This record gives sequence, structure tokens and C-alpha cells, in this order.
Amino acid sequence: MAQTWTPNSWRQKPIQQVPDYPDLAALEAVETRLAKYPPLVFAGEARRLKTALANVAEGRGFLLQGGDCAESFAEHGADTIRDFFRAFLQMAVVLTFGAQQPVVKVGRIAGQFAKPRSSGVEKQGDVTLPSYRGDIINGIEFTEEARVPNPERQVMAYRQSAATLNLLRAFAMGGYANLENVHQWMLGFVKDSPQAERYRKLADRISETMDFMKAIGITSENHPSLRETDFFTSHEALLLGYEQALTRVDSTSGDWYATSGHMIWIGDRTRQPDHAHVEYCRGIKNPLGLKCGPSLTADGLLELIDLLNPANEPGRLTLICRFGHDKVAEHLPRLIRAVEREGKKVVWSCDPMHGNTITLNNYKTRPFERILSEVESFFQIHRAEGTHPGGIHIEMTGNDVTECTGGARALSGDDLADRYHTHCDPRLNADQALELAFLLAERMKGGRDEKKMVVNG
Repeated sequence: MAQTWTPNSWRQKPIQQVPDYPDLAALEAVETRLAKYPPLVFAGEARRLKTALANVAEGRGFLLQGGDCAESFAEHGADTIRDFFRAFLQMAVVLTFGAQQPVVKVGRIAGQFAKPRSSGVEKQGDVTLPSYRGDIINGIEFTEEARVPNPERQVMAYRQSAATLNLLRAFAMGGYANLENVHQWMLGFVKDSPQAERYRKLADRISETMDFMKAIGITSENHPSLRETDFFTSHEALLLGYEQALTRVDSTSGDWYATSGHMIWIGDRTRQPDHAHVEYCRGIKNPLGLKCGPSLTADGLLELIDLLNPANEPGRLTLICRFGHDKVAEHLPRLIRAVEREGKKVVWSCDPMHGNTITLNNYKTRPFERILSEVESFFQIHRAEGTHPGGIHIEMTGNDVTECTGGARALSGDDLADRYHTHCDPRLNADQALELAFLLAERMKGGRDEKKMVVNG
């Protein structure tokens, strides 16, 4: 590295989106305690994810990354985690069918507690208070006491992440993900949705294949890959004191890893190349994500790629593009061409959520048709450029919320008040997420058919 890196070298750099803790001694005491806690994830798991993402970078896979906008302490429960995991598996099966490639499953979970904010303060009536920055920092209640950053919340976030990871590992490796149970993954309200019949047909095809395999002696009992799945965690590395406390040396390689999650990303508001968040992330060996918004220039992107992935390792860096449905055609091609020109190995992923937020009936929402439009543009542009549209990054939940409008059930602005539960940004419900997966699968299948026509022609 051009400059010496340590887990705390970020503290010498300018920093954005940092909470103003009133008691720095208490903050230091909490970070010292966290530094002695066991790691949440392990270096070997992060390396396994990087290997899977390297295949995506080379065009041999697809990244499905999704989950909560901001995890909350109040909504933590086994049923919530189960329903999210089940909805995620449904999406992954549909996308695997569409892409005919492995789908790398990465959740925004077990660590996605901190949120960047466009303003440091929030105003209601004549009262102005510090903004809510996620449960790991302060409370969502609009009171002076709740909005004071409290370092003890970091310990609560760690413990919730550990409990969530424990259950996710049990689901992923304990048989819940068994393809023989594909019909049982249906959530109750999805069964009655317009997408249910399409999913049943796909499930029937998988079941027929499983029956054939069983007939020739290939079962989930003698082939663990049929009953187990790799599931990884990710979050935005925003609260760097927490990240530093969970940064550990891997005993087998001697490298530093963030053990707060398998993959961490740098947000669009904190990607300044000479600032703290880039400084911290450049020194850890985890797979990294980088949010790319409309203000990112081609030269700026190349500078960040050189800082974050100087060895040009496939799987190290995922570019998460979040432009907005009406801006993607203007900004994405120039970034792709710059990256291709310089021979950089990256995963291209589409975040169709963050650039498509509007206000309707005093609620923040995201119209499904705008989300789908950005995804379709993302795929079309990559096909035109001859590059691999490698993934999708969405905010979603397994619950039957009413936060995004549109979709097959045609949720309207009047429906938003029914079950608007998010702590920050609007999420796709399981029905909308599954619909998006089906539409994506059709686009992927169309792309494969086009390639076959070109090859055969």
C-alpha cells in the first residue's frame, strides 16, 4: 500500500456522517469491550464469498443482495428472520432458473443498523432534533432523550447480530433450504397473489427434477448441496468505531478482516477517496461494495477502484449502481466504458431503490414501475456494452408491508398507511420482491436466448 494502514488509521482522515457522541469516554469504553468480543463472522467465510463473487465478475454467476433498509431492535424476532429468509430463497430459486447460473445470496442483515442521512437534523412543527441514524446510534422516537447518540446501543446491535446469524446459519445448513421443500417456502399471503401460479409452475418443475434425481439415487441425504446453501451477510460500514472494534487478524493468512459481516460497502455519501471510510475499507480483505450515484465521475470511479482493489482481484469489489430510472442511461454507460478500458475486474450490481424515492401522501415510497424500469435499463445497457449485469441490490422484507406502490397487486398511495412499518426507507414486500425476481428471470432467459441466436447464427 502507498501508505501504512492500520485498523485505526481512518481516525486521521476527514469523516462524513459521524454521530456526535456527548460522552467520548463512554464511547471508548464500549469500543474497548467490543474489541474483546468474539467475531461475528470468520475470515474463511469472507474468502468463500469473494471466490463466489469472482465467478460473478467473470460472468459465471449472479449476485442477489437484499434485506432491510435499517434493522431495528423492536422488530427482531425468529418469525421475522424466517420470513425474510424464506422470501430470499424464493427469489434465489427463481433467479437461478432464469440465469441458469449460481446465485450468490447476500443479505442486508445481521449488521445493517446505521443509516446515513441527508440532513443532520429533523424538524417536526417548531421542534428540531438530531436525525435518527439507526438503532445502533440513537432511537427513532422524536424526543430529545431518544435522539442522543448512545454508545451502549453498539453492544445491543452486536448481540442482535449474533443471534440473527445463529438462526440464519441454522436455516441455511439445517435443512430449511432443502430444495425438496420448495413448495413449503410459500408465504401465506403470496399464495393468493397474482404471482403464485407462476411460482407453483416453477416449483413443480423443480420438484419433477428432484423426483427424477431421487429415482437415480441422488437425494439430499447423500448430496448435502441439495439441502444446504451458502448465505452471507452484509451492511454499510458507516460507524467506523464499531467496525474497528470488530476488525481482527486472520490467524491463517495474517490479513485484517472486518468480522462484523462477510461483505461491507461504502455509501454514496461517504466515498470520498481521501476520507475515513475509504481509508478503513482499503485495508481489510473482505469483499467490498461501492455505491455509485449520479455525481460519480468516470475518473473518480477509477481512482476509488485503484484504492480499494489495487491488485485488481476479481470478487474483491462490487459496484452497486443507484442512479434513478431516469438517469441510469446517462450515467452507467460512461462508467462501464471507463472500467472496461482500464481492464478492471468488478461485479456490476443494480440498486434500483435509492434513486427512485418519492413522497406520496406524506409517506416516502418507491413506485414499483420505476424500480423495474431502472433494472431493465441496467440489463439493456450491459448487453449493449457487452458486459455482464452481475447482480441486484434491493431493500426488501418478508413481511406483508405496504411501503412501495405498484406491483401486481397495484398498491396505491392510499394503501401506504395500512402497514407502513419501515424505520427509514420503503421496502419491497415479499410479494413485490418475488414479482421482481420473476421479471428478472424472464430478462435473463431472454438474454441467454439472444446469445444462443448469435452463436448459432
